[in-house]
Amino acid sequence: MNQQSTLDQLQELKLSGMVKRYEAVLQQPVHQQPEAHALIASLAEAESGYRIHQRTQLYLRLAKLRYNATPEQIHCTAGRGISKEMLITLSDGTFIEKAENLLITGSTGCGKSYFACAMGRNACLLGHRTLYYSMNRFIEALAAARIDGTYIRWLNMIAKTPLLIIDDFGLQPLNHDMRLTLLQILEDRFAKGATIVTSQLPVNKWYEYINEPTLADAICDRLTANAHKIELKGDSLRKKKNN
Repeated sequence: MNQQSTLDQLQELKLSGMVKRYEAVLQQPVHQQPEAHALIASLAEAESGYRIHQRTQLYLRLAKLRYNATPEQIHCTAGRGISKEMLITLSDGTFIEKAENLLITGSTGCGKSYFACAMGRNACLLGHRTLYYSMNRFIEALAAARIDGTYIRWLNMIAKTPLLIIDDFGLQPLNHDMRLTLLQILEDRFAKGATIVTSQLPVNKWYEYINEPTLADAICDRLTANAHKIELKGDSLRKKKNN
């Protein structure tokens, strides 16, 4: 058997995980190499792990998360408004599979964006495509899509994404077109995709912020239905880092 020929064929078939594992096996003394059935199982396991890793890295690149955060780095204390039980519940990804929203509010610097990015990164690790937008970037992406004629494609892309993160909701004023687009996105995603929204404004102030009664009713209804609400408390984490 020509081992190099086997490696070349695996490479041609784009079975990179198998190639790496088989190369490692060939480095072992012959008497230590696994038997046929064990070798096949090992190669299959390696290829599966490799593909999952590649998919995860792709999802993380496409998500463009603001922070490289993980759930394990989230501080859970009674004074912060987030318990370990709630964090564990959210970290298993069930809220994404159920298309439930997560609304995170609190004062500036309390860790809202970090929390959202931790959930986003965790979603990628679980195999869920994720999109992150700060409110500024969201408005810029909307304007660009309208100008270059990709608006419908952009909406469809967002609609098909399992987890959408909108960070700093409430910092930028919304015009009528932005409100209509936000409603369209939430309508497309209702019961189909999960949305995380962070805001300095408490949820009961969002209606006033949207400032257009009919649209505000519809937007708030779609955001708050089947939503997990977390109000983070405590001093600014940025100030603590600077001290």
